[in-house]
Amino acid sequence: MTLIKTTDADFNEMITANDKVIVKYYADWCGTCRLFAPKFKRMAEDPQYEGVVFLDVNAEENQEARKMAGVDNLPFFATFSKGILAEGKATAKEEKIIEMIKNLSS
Repeated sequence: MTLIKTTDADFNEMITANDKVIVKYYADWCGTCRLFAPKFKRMAEDPQYEGVVFLDVNAEENQEARKMAGVDNLPFFATFSKGILAEGKATAKEEKIIEMIKNLSS
């Protein structure tokens, strides 16, 4: 799987058309977001996460997508299962993201 940059225009379709989705919300000015970007991309390409769709959303440009996850800080990660918000968390710790993905699969 690869990392898909998405916007308000297709966000709802992306989360409802896929069973397991993890979203990274970021802003261009956010240094921590930029530092985490290569890790998230690597995770998206990791075969162990087969079946999980990885989305990148600019939180400043996509207010609807931001509201759906209750984004309150950046970087913020949210998991969706069949279009329903499963979990949302402001973090830059890779182990927390892995835990969120595992929770999706259980």
